Amino acid sequence: MISAAVVAAAVGLVVPSAAHAAEPAANHTQDAGEKLATAVEEATKTATFSSPPERSVRTTPATASAAEGTPAAASDHYVGLVTTGSGARTMALSTWVASEKLDAFTVTVDWGDGHTASPGISLTDEFLRFKHTYAKVGTHKITVTATDTLTKTTVTNSVDIVVAGSDFTPHAPTRLLDTRDGTGTSSSQPVAPYGTTRVKVGGTSGIPEGVTAVALNITATGAAADGHIAAYASGTEQPTTSNVNFTAGRSVPNLAIVPVGADGYVELVNRSPGSVNLIADVTGYFARSASSGYTPMDPFRLVDTRDGKGTAKGQVAGQGSFGVQVAGQGELPAAGITAVALNVTITAPKDSGHLTVFPSGQQAPITSNVNFTAGQTVANSVIVPVGPDGKINIRNGSWSPTDVIVDVTGYYSADGKAAYLPLAPERLHDSRKFFWPVDGQDYRYQTLFEPNVTLAGAVMNATVTNTEGSGHLTVAPDPNTREQYGQSKAITPTPPNSSNLNWTKGETVSNLVQASAGKNDIVDFWNRGWERTDLIIDLFGVYAKN
Repeated sequence: MISAAVVAAAVGLVVPSAAHAAEPAANHTQDAGEKLATAVEEATKTATFSSPPERSVRTTPATASAAEGTPAAASDHYVGLVTTGSGARTMALSTWVASEKLDAFTVTVDWGDGHTASPGISLTDEFLRFKHTYAKVGTHKITVTATDTLTKTTVTNSVDIVVAGSDFTPHAPTRLLDTRDGTGTSSSQPVAPYGTTRVKVGGTSGIPEGVTAVALNITATGAAADGHIAAYASGTEQPTTSNVNFTAGRSVPNLAIVPVGADGYVELVNRSPGSVNLIADVTGYFARSASSGYTPMDPFRLVDTRDGKGTAKGQVAGQGSFGVQVAGQGELPAAGITAVALNVTITAPKDSGHLTVFPSGQQAPITSNVNFTAGQTVANSVIVPVGPDGKINIRNGSWSPTDVIVDVTGYYSADGKAAYLPLAPERLHDSRKFFWPVDGQDYRYQTLFEPNVTLAGAVMNATVTNTEGSGHLTVAPDPNTREQYGQSKAITPTPPNSSNLNWTKGETVSNLVQASAGKNDIVDFWNRGWERTDLIIDLFGVYAKN
C-alpha cells in the first residue's frame, strides 16, 4: 500500500482520502535488451585496433646452437593481433602466430597496465582469444610475445589501444549558444521552423578536441508554436527521440547528455512549425581519457526549503542564494566528489524567473538550470561541479521568492568505477504506440540488459504527454528480477521520496533521467499522480562497470 503521506511528501499534489497501490504486472514493459545490445555493439566498434603480422619484431637468442635446432629464417614467424571493444573498459583480443613450420610457441600478453596473460603452449596458426578489463579508461599498449619452444626465438607485436568508455570532466557552467544575441552562432536569429543550429563543443571554452559527449542544459525560449528539440552528434542522422518539449511563449530547459560529432559539434533541430530561440550551457564533458567515473545512487532528498531540509526553512528570497553541503550527505563520500547529478525542482514561485546551480567558491554565472513562471512546479536534471569545500550554491534569479527541492541521483569522482558509453539515441518505450497509458499510482518497468556489459546506470529522457491530471514522475531501480516478472511473482516496489518531473493536466513535459540500474538492470517509472498519462522513454547512453 502506498501511503498518502508518502505521496504528499513529493511536490505539489493534493492528496485524496485514500490511495491504492498498483498491483505488479508481468507485461509492464517491452524488453529493451536487443536494442541495447545493438547500440552497445555499435558504440564499442570505435575501439577496434589491429597490428598486422608484418609488423612483428623477431629476436634470436645469441646462445642458440645446432643442437637446439636451426633458428628459422626472418620470414618464418609472425604475430598478428586484433582488438575490439567489449565494454566501456574491456577489450577483447584475438591473436595468432603464423609460421612456415608446425612449431609450438608459448604466448604471453602484456596488457600495458601491469597485468599479463598466458595460455601455455600454442600451435602455429592457432587463434587465441582473451578479454581484459582496465581499471581506468584511456590509452594502453597491448604487446603479444610468442616464444618458439625449440629455438627460444621470440616474435613480438604490439598495438596502442583506447578503450571505448569515457570519463566525465566537470566544467564551470558556461554559455556556448544563445541565438538571441548570437553567442556561438553567426547570427542573432531564432532557429527557423524545422531548422537546425550547431553548437561548437570540442575546442571551445577550454573543452579539448576529441570529446565524446557533452552535458548541455538546453533552453527553448520565445517559441512561436509548440514543439520539441532533438540534440544529436554532428554528422549523424537526426534521431526520432526528443530532448526538450516546449509550448509557445514559455521558456523550457532540459539537461541533455549529447554525443559530439567528429568535427566537435552538436546539432539541435527545431521540430516545430514556428521559430524558437535556443540557449545551450555546458557543465561538463566526456572524453576517452581518465578523469571522473560515475557512481549512481538510489534517489534521495538533499534539500527542501519547505521543511528546512538541508538549508534554512522558508522560500529563497528573490535574487537570493544559499549554499548546500554535498560531500558527506546521505551515502555521498566525504571527499573526492568532482561533480554531483541532481534533480532540482522549483515549486510555489511568486513570480517568473530562473534558478542557477553552480560550484561554491565562484561567482554566479550567467547560465541557468531551471526556468519557471509564477505558481509553476517544474523540475530539471542538473550536473554541477562541486567546490573544493564539498559544497554547491543555488541562486534564485527571480525578483520574488520560491521554494527549492533538490534530489541526488549520483556523483562523479576519480574513484568512480563506471565509465560512460554514448549511444545513438534510441526510443525504448512509447505507451501511445500500444494505447497503454500508465494508470495513476501505477508504474511502468523498463528492463535494461546487455550480456556483455555490467550496467551501473543509464541516461534516458522521460516524457509524459496526454496527461489527464496533475502529477509527478519518480524513477528508481526495481528490486524484482526479470524471472520474477516473467513468473508473475514480482512484488510492488516502494517508490522513493523524490521526483524527476512534474506536470499539470494537458501538459507535455520531459526531463533527463540518470537512473541507477540497481541489482537487476530494471528501472521503474512511477506515475505519482491520480490520473493516467502516456510515457515515452528515450535512451542516450549507459554507464558500464566493465
